[in-house]
Amino acid sequence: MNMSEEKIWKALENVYDPEIPKLSLIDLGVVTDVIVESNDTATVTITPTFAGCPAIHYMQDAIKDSLREIGISKPEVRVSFEKPWNSNKISEKGRAILKESGFAPPPKHEGYIELSVLETVTCPFCGSTQTTLQTPFGPTLCRSIHYCNSCLQAFEQFKPLA
Repeated sequence: MNMSEEKIWKALENVYDPEIPKLSLIDLGVVTDVIVESNDTATVTITPTFAGCPAIHYMQDAIKDSLREIGISKPEVRVSFEKPWNSNKISEKGRAILKESGFAPPPKHEGYIELSVLETVTCPFCGSTQTTLQTPFGPTLCRSIHYCNSCLQAFEQFKPLA
């Protein structure tokens, strides 16, 4: 069997974020590189959303399992922060999945983020902009908690990170 980089990327589309099981690590922008060394050896590089992410080991194990399923007997998963993750890496499909899952996707940015972007968030449930920041500190460092004054629903936003 001839292992291709394309086949590995395709397999990784089915490896999901442990906190949002509909969102693949590909669409979250966490998988940053794939290197096929031989038909049974490949290395996948990931950049988690932040250095203290509690899901790093889970993601590594899930990626290794996925690679073994397609015949890679010696999978490696490298964690790298050489180029930090930023919220612009979330694909358009990923942004739609976040919204469907009740999360406000982060706004696209040009590298500079004003604090006001946390204060003006569109509700993922009803589309209202009449929302209030409850706390910039959500259950993980990459999320904040908001409240919609229109539909009275609490929700989380993935923070924009540069």
